[in-house]
Amino acid sequence: MHRITRRDFTKTALAAGGLLATGSAAAVAEPAGVIRRRIPSSGEAIPIMGLGTNRYGVGDSPDARAPLRDALARFHELGGTVIDTAPSYRTSESVLGDLIRDLDIRQDLFIATKVDRDSGRDDSLAQTRNSVRKLQVDTIDLMQVHSLNDWKNNIPLLRELKQDGRFRYIGLTTSRSSQYAEMEKAMLKHDLDFIQIDYSLAQREAAERLLPLAAERGMAVMLNRTFGGGRIFQAVGDRPLPAWTAELQITSWAQFLLKYALSHPAATVAIPGMTKTRHVDDNFGAARGPMPDAGQRERMEDFFDAL
Repeated sequence: MHRITRRDFTKTALAAGGLLATGSAAAVAEPAGVIRRRIPSSGEAIPIMGLGTNRYGVGDSPDARAPLRDALARFHELGGTVIDTAPSYRTSESVLGDLIRDLDIRQDLFIATKVDRDSGRDDSLAQTRNSVRKLQVDTIDLMQVHSLNDWKNNIPLLRELKQDGRFRYIGLTTSRSSQYAEMEKAMLKHDLDFIQIDYSLAQREAAERLLPLAAERGMAVMLNRTFGGGRIFQAVGDRPLPAWTAELQITSWAQFLLKYALSHPAATVAIPGMTKTRHVDDNFGAARGPMPDAGQRERMEDFFDAL
């Protein structure tokens, strides 16, 4: 069976909805139009569209790095600042460090990475130092405990390093609902600046307890897997966008999905993967214009659930 790509979905939605590609491009032309939200613990405002980099671990190949450099340059040009990575994303930290240096854009970025060690303080500390070296930065903006790995020991370590000025913010991540109960325990026990969690039209369980808890506890929320791991694209198939999405200036299924996730009241920033400039341009269409209200969110849910 032919597998429909994201590019196919975007082209189909644009054509079927009667929306011109030039109109979409115009909507992302001015960085000042990007919506920004505040980090509760500091009041610092960041753009709602970030960049996930789990596919940036391409090694030293100039040919493999070239499209990533172009995507990163476009991300910066459109007003993006938040970049999320991790040591477990193969060579992503090193690749990002080189690309950011070559583009000379570090001063404009908010860089987040993670620690995932579970073999003691020294090992975790060494990993954070390696991340600083690979990313070629003096200070990490956000250091997160990856997938709750040894969070009972790693969170206190990160707090200590934050107090020493190594990191500006600390957080905790998950990307699967099987960890939600443990995530809740950690959020109740520790004052975190951020949580990172999976949330999409296909996976809304985080909205039951964790997203409201983050709002109650004053934690910024970084959203991963906003496309449901690609499952949602498969569900919508080649359907045209509903006519009512024009009210929200939505011109692609990617924007439909991102605007749904980002319109949750607790959401701060989403970090979809973007390895091509066309993905950057498309996703930034979701970072501008009106966001769905409660009634429109319910309509989006009803539409998806009926597929």
